[in-house]
Amino acid sequence: QVQLVESGGGLVQAGGSLRLSCTASGSIFSINPMGWYRQAPGEQRELVATITSGGSTNYADSVKGRFTISRDNAKNTVYLQMNSLKPEDTGVYYCYCNAAVVLGASRRYWGQGTQVTVSS
Repeated sequence: QVQLVESGGGLVQAGGSLRLSCTASGSIFSINPMGWYRQAPGEQRELVATITSGGSTNYADSVKGRFTISRDNAKNTVYLQMNSLKPEDTGVYYCYCNAAVVLGASRRYWGQGTQVTVSS
């Protein structure tokens, strides 16, 4: 099994910044990609950003130019730097990864979620 532990959420004013972190642990054989989804109240979960082990990134149009995803492969950790935050960025942010454990098949894993609240 793979466990994902997130940190870094909180309350911030519009225009402010937050940095989320997520570390994967367990008997990991491979892990790719890693990324973040978010879910606002009453809304479906949506993809925010992903990053491959090679560093290729993909962003939702709504966060391009404001959010930056990065990754430390040696630490199995993914980061999400969020700048110029807007009230519509409010939601629960979930870290995810596709990972294979030793002698196991690849599957998706999710973190427990961290709340991000942006006040106007």
